[in-house]
Amino acid sequence: MNSSNMRAEALQAPQVVARLLDQDREVYAALGADLRAHPPEGMLTVARGSSDHAAHFMAYLVMARLGRLVTSLPMSLVTLYQAQLHTRGLVSVAFSQSGQSPDLIAPTRFLRENGARTLAVVNDVESPLARAAHWVLPLHAGPETSVAATKSYIAQLVSGARLVASWQGDPALHAALEALPQVLQRAAQQDWQAAVPALLQADRLFVIGRGTGLAIAMEAALKFKETCALQAEAFSGAEVKHGPMALVEAGYPLLVFAPRGPAQAGLLALADEMRGRGGHVLLAAPEGTPGAQLPLVATGHEDLDAIAAIQSFYPMVEALARARGYNPDLPRHLSKVTLTQ
Repeated sequence: MNSSNMRAEALQAPQVVARLLDQDREVYAALGADLRAHPPEGMLTVARGSSDHAAHFMAYLVMARLGRLVTSLPMSLVTLYQAQLHTRGLVSVAFSQSGQSPDLIAPTRFLRENGARTLAVVNDVESPLARAAHWVLPLHAGPETSVAATKSYIAQLVSGARLVASWQGDPALHAALEALPQVLQRAAQQDWQAAVPALLQADRLFVIGRGTGLAIAMEAALKFKETCALQAEAFSGAEVKHGPMALVEAGYPLLVFAPRGPAQAGLLALADEMRGRGGHVLLAAPEGTPGAQLPLVATGHEDLDAIAAIQSFYPMVEALARARGYNPDLPRHLSKVTLTQ
């Protein structure tokens, strides 16, 4: 097996993003105007798996740029505990590729019926989740046959950033988004193959990020688990010091995402500290950064650099899965659509 649907779909992401940005301009403009005219008291995200990581990215942008608190909703409060949540004045954003899972649909319906404004960021615009929401933001990712999400995840990241740019009315972020497809083309061609022999025999791994980069650290850790059967845990560069670093010993592997931004200096310092403890650090950072083996491409705005970073990561983890003897398209015990309550 020389390649996979996962790799092919990951490499389609720049075209998907170009299509996404070309569509639904009036929807995003109207939604942004609505959010400015009627600012929510708070926001909820409703998502699982890779989609939850994309929700985390959008939430960080909303809190950092717009000052609105965002909470990830524990869906079982609605689906299992029937909690009578006070939701009037809130905005909820559900993220999903398929839009089929009951534990996304039921909370979205509940929130809509109880006075919240509801959004669905979804690939299947005819899905039950899309029908349950007030607003639908299509991903335009096309069919994704590999169980491991790639292009749909990148589309979710872009949709979340586009929502924030539309709400804030930020021309600089809009311009950076419009230039993103070309940047992602370059990011997809970056040479990350040094990570493959380094992780070929690994059985555990820390993946570190912070700020906007934590969402991609979470996504990378998930991909290591599902495609490579590699026990990977994602941590904030701050959180890892509160206990997990006690595990780091000689040869312990760590992948550190250190794109541009306020968190970068601390992440680079952490990488140095982990090397000093004997850890095997794989540092993903802009070209020219001392100690960086995995090059990151800069976008038109540092808040979007994490999107280019995960675009560079996907071809590497697909190659690692094959090198470890796994089919990245068919992870063990998993299916493309997961139905949970």
